Amino acid sequence: MILAHGTGEASAFPVDITYALIGGSWALAISFLVLAFAWRKPKLSPDKHVAVLPGLTRFADARVLRELLGALGVALTVAAMVVGCLHAGDDDNPLVGTFFIWLWVGLVPLSLLFGPVGRVLSPVRTVHRWVCAALHRSPSDGFLPYHERWGRWPAAVGLFAFVWLELGYAHAHFTAVFVWCLVYLAVTAVGGALFGSSWFSNAEPFEVYSSVIASLSPLGRDEKSRELVLRSPLDGLTTYRTGPGAVAVIAVLMGSTAFDAWSAVYGLHSAWARTALLLTFIVAVGVTFALATMATGGVSREKRLAIPGRMAHSLIPIAVGYLIAHYAKYLVEDGQETGHAWIHAFGGGEPHLWAPFTDHPTLLSVLAVASIVLGHLLAVVSAHDAALRILPRKHELTGQLALMLMMCGYTFAGLYLLFGG
Repeated sequence: MILAHGTGEASAFPVDITYALIGGSWALAISFLVLAFAWRKPKLSPDKHVAVLPGLTRFADARVLRELLGALGVALTVAAMVVGCLHAGDDDNPLVGTFFIWLWVGLVPLSLLFGPVGRVLSPVRTVHRWVCAALHRSPSDGFLPYHERWGRWPAAVGLFAFVWLELGYAHAHFTAVFVWCLVYLAVTAVGGALFGSSWFSNAEPFEVYSSVIASLSPLGRDEKSRELVLRSPLDGLTTYRTGPGAVAVIAVLMGSTAFDAWSAVYGLHSAWARTALLLTFIVAVGVTFALATMATGGVSREKRLAIPGRMAHSLIPIAVGYLIAHYAKYLVEDGQETGHAWIHAFGGGEPHLWAPFTDHPTLLSVLAVASIVLGHLLAVVSAHDAALRILPRKHELTGQLALMLMMCGYTFAGLYLLFGG
């Protein structure tokens, strides 16, 4: 199976790119003006929720359910590695699709609907918990302390290693994926043994990736009671922790998705060139966001440097919007091909492929444009609310202008690349 990333023939979308660009930009500009006059005080909070869900909490926290889901993650990982080895020469090797589609793209809808499921499904965290139980140790105990100054930088590096394999290496066949998985499992297992569960929460790339997306989920946890609650996704965004690596993680997600769309349009064959350009896209996102958020007056140097981390959560809706727009078709249609690869590996036939986006390109184009525009609108609201908390009163609006222009630029770039340039 040859993995074709993204939306496919974006240039064939029936929605005209000019209307999409104009509509998206006007939506952002008008929303900013409305917020400037109607949203004068901070309203978003991690403590706010619509309803408490005690029954769902008992179900979700049931040990039997968590052990079953953990065992499922372990079983799928082992099966993908073993079956992948047995069918190493096949074009439709199940490990490759399971890794790139079911894991990477599949975590997006799962995390949006159910919260940080990466934590529960993580095979290494599950095995770590089992080993600790056998040794009568707490999973949180490690032999070394996890330093706060590391933050989520290890997760950002791990995520970059993944997107490099997918997009930069350009030869992501079975052997490369298999070796990458072995290194990932070894590093994650050693990290968990040395630093305890803090390693998984801060450094395990897929768990951090899932938690970033889950901040937009309508399901959250009350910080005091730990009960599941129904909340506004905008309130959920404020639960994203600041600190070292907070911006870097989201920059990797946004920059890699943008590079994937760019490479689908313009193409680039050299692995070195692809790697350099991939890194350039990621650094560009992080640097432009940092500069835009710090472009304000009335703050000290120390507070100015802290602003990007405190506003990093406002980038999450944009990142998720890009992921949905770019990979929706990839998940639904190519994800079925991965299922076919599993069936074929066990001697099954060729099931029928359901192709809603190929058969109905208008549906795909509307979903893609709506995801990007809605993501940017949520980002504008979130950034505005954060600015009211962070910036001095005299600079609450003027301090947001650079960020607003940057988000408009992201909208133009995202839609331009989405429609194939």
